[in-house]
Order: sequence, then structure tokens, then C-alpha cells
Amino acid sequence: MDPQIPRDQFPFANARVARRWRKLLDERLKDLGVTQARWFTMVCLQRGGEGLTQRELAHLMMIENPTLVRLLDSLEEQGLIERRPCKHDRRVRLLYLTNTGERFSSELNERANLLREEMLKGIEDQDLEVALRVFERVMENSANPKYY
Repeated sequence: MDPQIPRDQFPFANARVARRWRKLLDERLKDLGVTQARWFTMVCLQRGGEGLTQRELAHLMMIENPTLVRLLDSLEEQGLIERRPCKHDRRVRLLYLTNTGERFSSELNERANLLREEMLKGIEDQDLEVALRVFERVMENSANPKYY
């Protein structure tokens, strides 16, 4: 591995940025009793459309269902989400943010947005667009890996 070659650096740089984001956001949300993982769960629920099933939300978040269940249990205990029965399938429970969860999400998002702006300071939108295209391509490539 040559540290001067971008392809060699990519996985490590990507992991460092992700860890730094998670650590800093956890610090900023600590006084509210929320972790980056809980915040991300609420964001995905908002963006994915309320009334998602646990399976749909797990897929959207790209995590395993047992991991999601623990996150949902803690959010429900905090009164931030609720599970409602599905009218079409009694076995399924749909996920919704509570009114408290909606208000709380706004504060969480403000803190996350502030951190994002601090971390992206001095980076042009065009550069971010390139980075996002690269990440999207990496995700597409990893969806159908070919083993040699």
C-alpha cells in the first residue's frame, strides 16, 4: 500500500471522516440524550416518509433490523417516535415521529447543520458535488461486487 496513491488512501480517509462526524455530533447532542445513530434514525424517518415499516427504515438506513429495533426502542422510550398498527396488515407496525419528536428533530437538525457547515468550511459546492458523485459510484459498485 502506497500512502501517496489516492486509491490506497480512500478507505482510510472515508473511515476517518465518518468517525470524526459521528464523534463530534455525539458530543453536540450529548446534553439532549441523543446519539448520532438516534438522530440519523429520526432523519431517515422524516426523509423516508412517516408510516414506514421497520424493515423499510432498516433498508433506508442500511442497517440490520435488530440494530434498528434497539434504536427505535430508545426513541420510543424518550417519547420521540411511536409505533402504530398497520390498517392493512395487523402483523406490521408503522413508525411515526410524535409531536415532541418533530419539535426535537428541529433542534437536533440545527445542531447537525451547524456542525456540517463547520466541517465543510472552505469547500466549494462543485467539489462537494464531485465527492458525492464518487460516493454514489462507490455505493453502486459495492451493491454488485465481483470477486476475483
